Amino acid sequence: MQETLINIKDLKKSQELYQKACELIPGGVNSPVRSFKSVELEPIFISKAKGQYIWDVDQNKYLDFVNSWGALIHGHLANEVTESIQNALAKGISYGASHENEIELAQLVVNSFPSIEKVRLVNSGTEAVMTAIRLARAYTNRNKIIKFSGCYHGHADVVLSMSGSGVSTLGLPGSAGVTKNTASETITLPYNNIANLEILLSKYPKEIAAIIVEPVVGNCGVIPPSENFLQSLRDLSTKYKCLLIFDEVITGFRLSKGGAQLKYKIKSDLTTLGKIIGGGMPIGAVGGKKEIMNLLAPLGTVYQAGTLSGNPLSVACGIATLKLLNEETYTYLESTTNYLCDEMKKISLDTGVKIQINKAGSMFSIFFADSFVYDYESAKKSNTQKFIRFFQNMLSQGIYWAPSQFESNFVSTALKKEDLEYTLKAFKKSILEI
Repeated sequence: MQETLINIKDLKKSQELYQKACELIPGGVNSPVRSFKSVELEPIFISKAKGQYIWDVDQNKYLDFVNSWGALIHGHLANEVTESIQNALAKGISYGASHENEIELAQLVVNSFPSIEKVRLVNSGTEAVMTAIRLARAYTNRNKIIKFSGCYHGHADVVLSMSGSGVSTLGLPGSAGVTKNTASETITLPYNNIANLEILLSKYPKEIAAIIVEPVVGNCGVIPPSENFLQSLRDLSTKYKCLLIFDEVITGFRLSKGGAQLKYKIKSDLTTLGKIIGGGMPIGAVGGKKEIMNLLAPLGTVYQAGTLSGNPLSVACGIATLKLLNEETYTYLESTTNYLCDEMKKISLDTGVKIQINKAGSMFSIFFADSFVYDYESAKKSNTQKFIRFFQNMLSQGIYWAPSQFESNFVSTALKKEDLEYTLKAFKKSILEI
């Protein structure tokens, strides 16, 4: 990386495009986190990407730690992945019909996740969660869902609820347009807190259809599960005859080839996947036990459909991405992440700037907080003003960090040792300037 400071407050072409976008697109963006509002900037418009780098329309170059929010585990335009898309494109963009590669991708997923016997491909993580919850309700003949604060499961109405004032309070709408009746079927509890879950399950012993969780929280920053938390979820869901859904849209194929459940040795009843299984192309999937999955139409009575489900380009990209994953991949990703995080901790101690660094596999987050971050409430105590200054300092040095205190950063196999050294140098400069 060239050590040239970027004037991030004067990215003329990005600013011009943003003004045009605001006239045509709500907020000027097609996903809220891209707006850069939480880091007090206007969004950067990207023109191209390759390997570990992205370039904006003003021709500034950045080291990418977002990697399409974790989907690009091999970085941008890995040769094998690019070739797979080109080969698929030569045969057609979309069929709206079955094709052989759908079976190959399904087989790769089933071979990797011991808990998955059958899998249905969809178009996004949100669709996968919608389908999993519908399956859980049909299978159990119950209605209520338990989720955990800080865990994000897409923008379906049923999972856009916020917690009430206590463990026995049902959910309230977490977004305009979500009805109270819909939200009332969802109960939100603190992550990493089993005591509250036990109280809730004893209160509604025959009403809970499923417990859904990000096994490692990735949407209020990285928050790993405390010891025995996931096992307790498994034990309690079995005891109360409700399904356990692991939302592995982020962690699936990220923490290991079998996701978080292989890493933590827990089998869920249903699993939702996305991101890496499409290699950067739009995709989602839900998988689980045959007896549950066989409830899906046309075999069963649970309806789910999608014109572009199993799209040949997404499937080809996913197959190529998954085939590049092996034991050496995860060893490299984890050792790289460990080195980066350990060195950042040393710098923070040497400089006297208090930060908390959470990591799981090749996911990590920095919190400007005085004490350990273990759930959403402790994450919210972070000093977001310090993060804003830190983010802007890093960006001006060409480091593209997740543009929110409450999002995850992702390491790709494209990162090299010199990239890490440059990042650490920028990190030290950034926190010293806070």
